[in-house]
Formats: sequence, structure tokens, C-alpha cells
Amino acid sequence: MSLAHIMSSATTGLMAAQTGLRTVSDNIANVNTAGYVRKIVEQAPLVSAGMGVGVDITQIRRAADQFLQRASLNARADTAQAGVLSEAFDRAQALFGDPSGSSSFFSRLDEVFAAFSAAAGDAASTIQRGAAIDSVTDFLNEAGRISTSLKRLATEADARIGAAVDRSNQLLSQIDSLNADISRALVEGRDATGSENIQSQLIDELSSLMDVSVNARANGGSVIRASDGTVLAGSGGAATLAYVRADGASGEIAVTLPGATAQQYLRARLTSGEIRGLLDLRDRELPAVSDQLSEFVTKAVDELNRAHNASSSVPAPTSLTGRNTGLDLGTAISGFTGQTTIGVVGADGILQRQVAIDFDALTMSVDGGAATAFTTASFLPNLNTALGAFGTASFAGGALSLAASGGAGIAIADDATNPSLKASKGFSHFFGLNDLVTSDGYPFYDTGLSAASSHGFTTGDTISLRVADSDGVRVKDVTVAVPAGGTMQDLLDALNSSTTGVGLYGAFSLDADGAMTFTANARGASLSVLDDGTERGAGGPSISELFGVGLAQRSGRAERFEVRGDIAANPLRLALASLDLTQALAGKPVLAVGNGSGALTLARAGETTTGFDAAGGLAASSMSVSRYASELAGSIARKADAAASRQTIAEAVGSEADTRRSAAEGVNLDQELISMTTYQQAFNASARLVQASKDMYDVLLLMITD
Repeated sequence: MSLAHIMSSATTGLMAAQTGLRTVSDNIANVNTAGYVRKIVEQAPLVSAGMGVGVDITQIRRAADQFLQRASLNARADTAQAGVLSEAFDRAQALFGDPSGSSSFFSRLDEVFAAFSAAAGDAASTIQRGAAIDSVTDFLNEAGRISTSLKRLATEADARIGAAVDRSNQLLSQIDSLNADISRALVEGRDATGSENIQSQLIDELSSLMDVSVNARANGGSVIRASDGTVLAGSGGAATLAYVRADGASGEIAVTLPGATAQQYLRARLTSGEIRGLLDLRDRELPAVSDQLSEFVTKAVDELNRAHNASSSVPAPTSLTGRNTGLDLGTAISGFTGQTTIGVVGADGILQRQVAIDFDALTMSVDGGAATAFTTASFLPNLNTALGAFGTASFAGGALSLAASGGAGIAIADDATNPSLKASKGFSHFFGLNDLVTSDGYPFYDTGLSAASSHGFTTGDTISLRVADSDGVRVKDVTVAVPAGGTMQDLLDALNSSTTGVGLYGAFSLDADGAMTFTANARGASLSVLDDGTERGAGGPSISELFGVGLAQRSGRAERFEVRGDIAANPLRLALASLDLTQALAGKPVLAVGNGSGALTLARAGETTTGFDAAGGLAASSMSVSRYASELAGSIARKADAAASRQTIAEAVGSEADTRRSAAEGVNLDQELISMTTYQQAFNASARLVQASKDMYDVLLLMITD
């Protein structure tokens, strides 16, 4: 070996040792730096003409483990998704309060029934009446507050989705731009680990927003893909994400790939991460809780109204105006069975006129006289004839109104053995003539319509529906036009068409009470309403309003109820008595001050078995309102507990994955001490070799000069 070769070996050894010491110094300096991956110096023999002439630094690389990185990224995505859901359910549960506490939302309904029970013992007391009205108002206000707060949570989730998508775009752009820096450094033989560490930290942050997979590029850097393999960054540029909102329908994450103009939809490819958790929260979980709340409050209100319609105030109100049923009078009257009586009662409680209506025989009789036949078309004029000078009946805007003359009042009572009935409601209850609680919408979906009934919607009007799968991913948007055929069956056929409707994914149907429901096929599809331009009659309800189509329509009912204005203003209008027609035969008052039988009926409204529609994971069922309150409280608690458990498990898995990754990629001071000692010794050896080479040169020079 020549002296030149010796000197080359020594100098390259010095430089290699210096590079190693510099690398060890960087590692030790960043021992506590989050996201830092220790650097490793790769060395190889330097060969010239078949002879070793020193050592070469081939690269300085990070001690990254792609398998542990993948496990850590997946765990981050799962933890972020679970955290979003757990936090939201914890906040949602807090809105209802502790079910076992006296201040919870569910205890408010118990207070309502207790207040009416107290009023039954002293029906003439204005204080007891006022307390009962206050308890109902308090219950409805709490329901509205919770419903509004749940909507705010959904709005917050919506805003967070937009912010997360914007941040994802920034991260994808930065990750892609760092690829160029990394490749350039590797080509030039420079240390690229700084850029690689920054890129790794950006990928870690991105993985908490959306689940991604990472592959190394041949020329340095990383390729980022969605869970299905769609390239988001690292190959030709960075993709651009966009959050596509839809009121009342599931949102989408659109992606535009580099160099493309057409958008694809990414939601189906997001299996975890904060964005997926927020999408599920906005489109499924929070609306489901709102739907359960609305179903509970609506049925509680309906049972209170049922009891109130079966009762009367003392004196009887001079007029009764029903709610907007959304139907024309002929359709509304059609389908009733049983018997009811409309009474005109004087201020002294004496019955002045009674009109007995037999819907089975389609007849009316006045004061026990001969029966007169009527049809659905002639019902209103026949009723006005029967009332005569004692009162009037009218129908406008879908609402039936009755009024007494001469300062008398109107009271209604169903037959005790054969009560009037349509859609499981009595005559007064169906029309809402004496409702205790009112709404500015159409909260009750038991329309009483049958397949043969006229649907009443304007031909050619359209409703646009979005079909989504069980995960909320959009499958198809369809627009259905109201058919020329005029029956409900014609409308159902149009909605269920396999070409222009939703027939491929499920079917609409009417139940015995005229409620329209959508039943998904085995694919588990769900429906939401994108736009509804239909109208039943002039200014009437749309299809989605009348039948409650779509989760958004059904879940907003809880905040639209209030105690009827005249009752809230005057507690004496509260119907706590019952119309006793048997007293009319003896010329006694049919309504008496202090009669609390109606109050007892109101107090027992929570014990009446009623039908509940499927809502937010709770199956359709028949039970009392009080029992459903327990089921609702349990459902919310179970969801919150399950979300918290998922978060705990995800965090444990994530912690273990990060620990293992840190053990493999992090800085170990003992190992660095060994490396430092090794490089120091190598440096010393190379320095001694340089000194030895110098001494040999000196000897040779002396020999030449001598």
C-alpha cells in the first residue's frame, strides 16, 4: 500500500468519524424532541483499482420502522375518531342530566303528571292549575333547549369538518413539497433526515384527521394514499379535498386528484380519523339522539292532548279551533268509526244542545231525535244544520273549528262503549280541537290515510331524496314526481319505482294509522330529503312535512311545542273536568266546577300504552310514555358508555403502538454513548494513522535531502 493510500484511508476515516460524532450529537440533542427519529450513519469501503483506500459515507438515514409507523398511524386515526364521538356523547348526555337525579330532563315529565294529580284534588284552585301549566311549559322548554343544543353540537361538528378538511389540504401540500427537498438532498449526497422528520410529523398529524397509508418513494420521500389506495400526495402533486355540505342530508368529502378536474367522493374511503368521526356525528349519531328525543316528546305531548281533548274546562270554551291536519275535510272525516257527541253547554253548565254523530252509520241526531244521514262531502253543512242557532262549524287551512252562540261553550265527549276513532285517535283528538300543547308544524304523522285515499298533492311537483348506505355514504340521489294518479297507492308506487324512485333500496308503505314509513332492504339504506317542492293543496304541507320523511324532518319536532296560548294566559281554560251527558236527562249541569276527573286522566297519561315509531336505534314499540323515557335515558347512557369504552381501548392501543415505535425509532442514550465511544476511537485511530503517514513522509524527505 502506498503512502497516498494510507493517507486516503486516514483522512476518509477522520471525516467518517466526524460525521458519526456529529450524528450522535444531533441524536443526543434531540433526545426529548417529539417526533424526532434517530439518525444512523451508513458506511461502506472506499475502493480504488481493486484496493481499499478508505471509508465512504453512503447515507445518513433515519431509524424508521415502516411497520411500526403503519400501526401507529392506524392507532392515531382510531383514537381521533373515538375521541370525537366520546366527547360529543358525553356532552349530549350532560344535556339530559343524571336520570337518577331530581333535576334531570326525564324527571320533568314526572313532575307534569304529579302536578295534574295534585290539581285533581283541588280542580278549582287557580294555583294548582297554574302549577300544572308551569310544569308542562318547563318540560317543553327543556325539550326545546336540549334539541337546540343537539343541533348546535351538529353545527359545531359541521364547522370542525370544514376546518379539518382545510388543514388536511395544507398537510398534503406540505408533505408533497417536502418530497422534492428530500429527493434533492439525497441526489446531492446531503443529509435529508431533517426534511424527513418534518414530513413524518406532518404525516402523523394527517393520520389523526383521516386514515392514510404511507409508501416510500424510490427517490426519497413518501406517497400518501387513502385507505382504498387513492393517491393523495407524493405522485404528481397533492390532491385537493373539499367538504360538500347538504342541509338535512349526509355530507361528502370530495377529492380532486392532481391534474384532474373531475371530483371523486372520499367518504366511503374514510374508515377512521377525526373527519370520519365528525361526519358520523353530524349525519348519524346526533340526529339519531334528536330523533329519539323528538319521538319521546311528541308522543308525550300526544298523550297529554288525548287526555285534554277528552276533557273540558268549566265553563266550556266558547270556541274550539283545531290544528292544521294538512288534509281536506272530506279526507279527514273519511275513515272515522264509532260515536261522538258535540255539546253546547251554557255558562251554568246546563246542556243546551247535543249533536250525536255516528260514524259507523254516517248519521247525526240532535238532542236524541231522529238520525239524519250525512256523507263526507256533506258533513260540515249537516253539522251546521244540527247545531242550528246554538253554534257553527267551519273548516279552513286544514283545521276544523266549532263555536257556540249566546255566550255558551263547546264540549265534546266520545261514546263510552263505542268511541269515535281514526288513526287511533278520537274525533276531538284527531282534529286537535282542545289540544293542551300546540306546534307550528306537523309533528304527528298518523294521517289516517289509506292506500285508496286521495293523496292531494299537485301532479308534477317533485321531491328529491338521497339514498345512503348504513355508514352514511351517498349511494344515489333520486327525484320523484307526484304522479297523475290521485291515490296514495299511486304516490307509493311512484316513490317505490325501481327506475325513478327508491325501489332498489327499500320501499315506502302506509301503516294502519296512515303513517308512511320507509323500510330498507338488506343493504341497510337510509333516506334523507334534499329538496321537497311538493304541496298538498294550496299552501298545504309537503310530503316530507306531512309524513315525516327524512331524519332531519323528524328530529326537529321537540323544539316546536308550546302550551296553547289561551291556556297559558288563563289557567281556568285548562280542561280538568269531563262532560257528563247522563246528567242532562235530569236537567243537571253536565260540567261542574271542581270536577277533577279530567285532571286524573291527564295525570295518568304517562301510563297509557301508545305506539312509538323506530327512532335513532330504538325499535318501533308499544309502551307507556314513562317507560319510553326510561328506554331513552338508557339508550343515551349506553351510547355514551360505549363511546367512552371505544376511546379508552383506542387510546390504549395507540399508546402501545407509539411506545413500540418510540423504542425502535427514538434516541437511546446508552446506545448513543456506545456509538460516540466507537466514533471517538475511530477518530483517534485515523488521527494516529495520519501522524504515522506524516512521520513516514518526513523520513522519506530526509532521505532524499541527505
